[in-house]
Amino acid sequence: MMAALARAISRATRTDIDAETLKILMVFAGAAALLSFAAAMIYRQALKAALL
Repeated sequence: MMAALARAISRATRTDIDAETLKILMVFAGAAALLSFAAAMIYRQALKAALL
């Protein structure tokens, strides 16, 4: 599955992307999403107060 996704991205962007590179990018993207979610949960009340 990861190899097929890497081939599709390679064809779409016309750059050479292998499955390992894609795996590393997905790990970092997942970590960034998790960190953003955690920050949103921690600072939820401060954001509400700032927007009101």
